[in-house]
This record gives sequence, structure tokens and C-alpha cells, in this order.
Amino acid sequence: MPELPEVETTRRGLAACLIGSRIVDVVVRDRRLRWPVPRNLATRVVGRVVRAVERRGKYLLLDCERGWLIVHLGMSGSLRVLPAHTPAGKHDHVDFMLSNGYLMRLTDPRRFGTVLWAGDNPMSHPLLRELAPEPFDEAFDASWLHARIARRRAAIKTLLMDSRLVTGVGNIYAAEALFRARIHPLTPGRRIGPARCQRLVRAIRDTLLEAISAGGSTLRDFVGSNGAPGYFQQQSFVYGRAGEPCRVCGAPIRAIRQGLRSTFYCPHCQRP
Repeated sequence: MPELPEVETTRRGLAACLIGSRIVDVVVRDRRLRWPVPRNLATRVVGRVVRAVERRGKYLLLDCERGWLIVHLGMSGSLRVLPAHTPAGKHDHVDFMLSNGYLMRLTDPRRFGTVLWAGDNPMSHPLLRELAPEPFDEAFDASWLHARIARRRAAIKTLLMDSRLVTGVGNIYAAEALFRARIHPLTPGRRIGPARCQRLVRAIRDTLLEAISAGGSTLRDFVGSNGAPGYFQQQSFVYGRAGEPCRVCGAPIRAIRQGLRSTFYCPHCQRP
């Protein structure tokens, strides 16, 4: 699933191509996404200029003058900017035709993505209004984190993936940040004190910044808005490296299952 760095990479690419362009048409080939594409979407957006492309967690937000598009890439979706007459493929579900001779295309093989419409304040939308602070927000600091995990028995990796604690830290980057902070992924939240919370907040930010600089991670389907893959997985410390030597100590990286997700860690660098 595209995580915060992948969505931010997409946002930056879209912003460079979309801002200032007018939406001249919308082509919906399949409405059956995670939530159905609104039937009146074309009425809402055609003729409107894209004024900004923003992000909240893993949601992309397009300011279309008197309203906002809310887009989520789901499990395997991508938003790409292409020449206007590019033929559509089997999984190309929605096109936004632009006045600059390009189109923005949602491709989503599994159809878990989302294209919705919000009014003047997208942050009041039910999908967004309960989200916790972003990892880069000042509000997300060691005090915030410690206060919210001090009584929790759940494993810290599971907690980091809860959007009510911090928004946008998914499976890949939770594992990588915990390695950098030298915290075992199964450690209960209540066993992590203020000092380790400080280390973890810093590790989360550093990991995400490096991933954004690398264009995100391409493990299966992700490509940015220009079709380019991300390269962060080539420098990951633990994710996807089960059995390989730790880049720090040389011990074999281990993999376990937490819920339905794979977790990777170093048994030497991340002691319980």
C-alpha cells in the first residue's frame, strides 16, 4: 500500500503539473472503487481551476476552487499525469482532462482507491476529521507520543500504524523507524519511556524524509505521477531483508507476523 512518502512523492509531481490548469472533462470508466465515485463528479469539477495539491496523511487533496477532490490510492493505485490522448488500460478507472493538454489518471487494479468530493473544508470530512497529527507537525513530539502509549499493552509497531496516534506511518516505515530507534517491534507501548519516545519521534521523521527524497518505495505496484518507481527499498535497514545480514551488526534480519502484516527487525540491535 502506498504510504506517506509515496503519497507525498505523488503530491509533489501532481502539483508541478496541475496547479493553474482547468479541468475540462472527467471520464469515469468504473465507479466501483472503495466508495463509489460520485455520479455528479463532472458537474462538480468541470470548469474549475486546480489551485493547490495538498496531502493529509495518505489522502491527496486537490483544491478545485469552490470545493476539494479527496483521493486515496488504496492498496495498489497510482495517479499519473499523461498526454491527453494516452489510451486507457484495463485498470484506468478515472481521467481528469486538463486545459494544459494533459490528463490526470487514476489507475487502480484492486479498486480499493477513493475519489470523493468535499465542500469548502475538507478537514471536516469523516475520513479526515479524526486523523492524528502528521509526523512532521510540531504537535507530534515525544510528550504527545508518550502520553498516548504510556498505558497501552499493544505492541509499539501496531500502535504506530494507528492513525489516531500519528497519521501516515505505515508498515514499511514503522519497521524502519523502530530499527533506527533500537526498539523491538513487539515492545508494549507502556514500556517505552520519554527518552525512547524522543528517539522514536526523531527516527520516524528521519526515515520518512529519506524515503521522500528517494521517491518512496516500490515493492510491487507503486509509481509516482511521472511513472517513475521509488528507490527507498534499496537502502532499507530491515524491511524485506529477512535472512540478510544487518547493515549495522551483521546479525541475520528476522521476520515475524503482526496481525496480517510482516514485521522485520534485527534481534541484536533491537533487543526486547
